[in-house]
Amino acid sequence: MGSEAPPPPSHQLHGFFFPLMAYGHMIPMFDVARMFAARGVKATIITTPINASTFTKNAERDRLSGLDIDIQILRFPTEETGLPEGCENVNDIDAPEMIPNFFNAVNMLQEPLEQLFEDYHPDFIVADMFLHWATESAGKFGIPRFVFHGTNIFCQCVEYSLNLYKPDQGIASDTEAFVVPGLPDKIEMTKLQMPDHLKLDSPFSEMLVKIRYSEIKSYGVLVNSFYDLEPAYADYYRNVMGRTAWQIGPVSLLNRNTVDKAQRGKQSAVDEHYVLNWLDPKEPNSVLYICFGSTSRMNNAQLLEIAMALENSSVSFVWVIRTTGNNKDERFLPEGYEERMEGKGMIIRGWAPQVLILDHTSVGGFMTHCGWNSTLEGLSAGVPMITWPLFAEQFHNEKLVTQVLKTGIPAGAGKWQQWLETKEISVHKEKIEKAIQLLMGDGNEAKEMRRKAKELGEMARKAVEDGGSSHTEFTSLIEELKVSKKAST
Repeated sequence: MGSEAPPPPSHQLHGFFFPLMAYGHMIPMFDVARMFAARGVKATIITTPINASTFTKNAERDRLSGLDIDIQILRFPTEETGLPEGCENVNDIDAPEMIPNFFNAVNMLQEPLEQLFEDYHPDFIVADMFLHWATESAGKFGIPRFVFHGTNIFCQCVEYSLNLYKPDQGIASDTEAFVVPGLPDKIEMTKLQMPDHLKLDSPFSEMLVKIRYSEIKSYGVLVNSFYDLEPAYADYYRNVMGRTAWQIGPVSLLNRNTVDKAQRGKQSAVDEHYVLNWLDPKEPNSVLYICFGSTSRMNNAQLLEIAMALENSSVSFVWVIRTTGNNKDERFLPEGYEERMEGKGMIIRGWAPQVLILDHTSVGGFMTHCGWNSTLEGLSAGVPMITWPLFAEQFHNEKLVTQVLKTGIPAGAGKWQQWLETKEISVHKEKIEKAIQLLMGDGNEAKEMRRKAKELGEMARKAVEDGGSSHTEFTSLIEELKVSKKAST
């Protein structure tokens, strides 16, 4: 797809951008590539055949607007690793035993990547954290490798402290709160909220050791965040942990018009004009948006609790429901539910134009799984949140929202879970309804959260404008790369 593209002019920077094959990693990485292209850099996205469709339409539109964006496709070795044909994305994994096979396939992309280095001689590569071998590969060719975690600096600091001090080891109860040591704020969590890789030895925890080592050996880290959101943690990351980082986000704010927002990521399951026409008549801050990300899979019993809580509340809502896994037939919805919710609630099955929805003035709350893309998109839109973390670093992100930024309230989920599908009801309808009424109500606590959220939204927008912190850090990075290129030629 990109093999016919001519090499860039000798004076032009050329960067590779290689995300993990998961929508939560691919979408922000594409925004990062577009940011570089907007500064005159030739940006080459590296992906696999099926995943290329996520980028193709937007890349073509960007090229028409003058951006130099290319796509290089690597064959994903499903057959060699025992994966079903077409299983090229984390979202295609439907059984735990497929996870090691998937990452084995990812690791087999190291040699094809090195062949691309040989053929195209890029000036740098931005590679996903899970592609830990990219640091070694880039080093063979004298190419700077930047790590893209796809999350904030705060959670990196929390992980660092938990790894270093192991404060959970002296705690007998799984539900007893303890303070994470050494951090700028008093961050409390429980053993139940800690990821499994911090408590158990596993192939995944071994991979994370490789990831941390590759980060230390890399040129630095690009962070989808901005300095004013987490200043104390940015300083801690650099001064205490000794990491080199550039905070260049929120990258979603690169999408300024309706088309960019609506077509970001996968094809939306609903027409954006239909969504906007539904939202437009609603009062400001009156609609709750509910979405648990592209990977999270809640069981039907838990989804029923959410459905009943929404019906019992007086709040209008837009609810995004995954259409894969055990809930595909939607047996959890009570009989006649959608008829009763007509005009009050909109249910979107599949992919939703999330940034477009969050930016609408009628949306006043966001119930979220606390994946970082969703969390930062909510913060950038100035929307307070009901936090419902499930897996990965999501409980860390909840702490940032509720304990540091104070722009959200917990739904009450207290246990870190495997991401394939939750097995139990973690929050009952009474708690859900209480959180909805608190966040969307007119009480002082809700008003204060809305005020702080709007303030953070303004700060986010200023960060990416000319002279803002992220804009300035990104500019200094581009200049550093230009100097490095000039010195090597």
